[in-house]
Amino acid sequence: MSELPSITVAEEDYNRLSTLLERMAGKSDVADGLEDELSRADLVPLAKMPEGVVTMNSLVRFVDEDAGKEHEMMLVYPHEVGDADHKVSILAPAGAAMLGLSIGDSIEWPMKGRKPIHLKVVSVTRGA
Repeated sequence: MSELPSITVAEEDYNRLSTLLERMAGKSDVADGLEDELSRADLVPLAKMPEGVVTMNSLVRFVDEDAGKEHEMMLVYPHEVGDADHKVSILAPAGAAMLGLSIGDSIEWPMKGRKPIHLKVVSVTRGA
């Protein structure tokens, strides 16, 4: 796996995600991977978060570099996904991979039983 880009996570997101991950301990490979990501994150208050960084409830436009397709999704908590096509859970592989990345960052994210996916952030619109 290539070197991981640095990530910045809002303190508020970190606290809420830590609580979620405590309940998920050992139940999900994605949750375990997200916990590893959070352990290496730079934490800042949401009010001081630089523009262009993926936080919870951000609308993210990204390119799947393997398929060459551009997608847009909102990064949400698992209970907020519902039936909306454009929402992705933080506990989905692509969702966990995006948290804390900045515009221009690319990441390789391992997929159980499949080849890794390669995602590049194109734009970020912070949610309310």
